[in-house]
This record gives sequence, C-alpha cells and structure tokens, in this order.
Amino acid sequence: MPDYVVALTTCPKDKSEVLARSLVEDRVCACVNIISNVTSIYHWKDEIVTDEESLLIMKTQSDHKEALWEAIKKKHPYEVPEYVVLPIKWGSQDYLDWISASIS
Repeated sequence: MPDYVVALTTCPKDKSEVLARSLVEDRVCACVNIISNVTSIYHWKDEIVTDEESLLIMKTQSDHKEALWEAIKKKHPYEVPEYVVLPIKWGSQDYLDWISASIS
C-alpha cells in the first residue's frame, strides 16, 4: 500500500488557480485546495514583508512528492517557493484509493 502526503505552498492569489490546475493536469497530485486571502508576514532580502497570498493544499502519494516539487519549481512565480510535505497518518481508504487512481 502506498504512503500518502499533504504538501503545502503559497503563491500570489492571481496565480493560484492556474498553478493548481496545472499540477492536477500533470498528475503530480490528485487534488489542490486553494485557501485565498492568507496574510503572510516574512523576512525577504533584509526586509519584513506582508503579502496577501493563497495557500495551496495538495494531496498525493509519497512517491510523487519529488515530481510535485519539480513541477512547482518550474511553474511557481516565486524565487524561493514554499514546499512543505506532511505525512498522512490515516485517511479514508476510499479517499486514499481515489488519490492513487487520480495520479496514475
């Protein structure tokens, strides 16, 4: 049985749907949830920056996490995109089977 993960990235609100759709079309993840209007405060080039972004929550198999990262690096508008991967410890077997079917 494969292992599953949730991956996170943020991006500009006006780029989120295009990025999410391309990741699903490329079959590197089964689903992307977009949470808009996320306020991010962070250090960037010796300044503290505040931006309005979207948070993308991506579901995939663990063995697809590198392919997902490569796709994000190619398509993401940021110089240093966020990419954090968290294991799914348990989930509905029907949902996990759907993830597998969606990325194959």
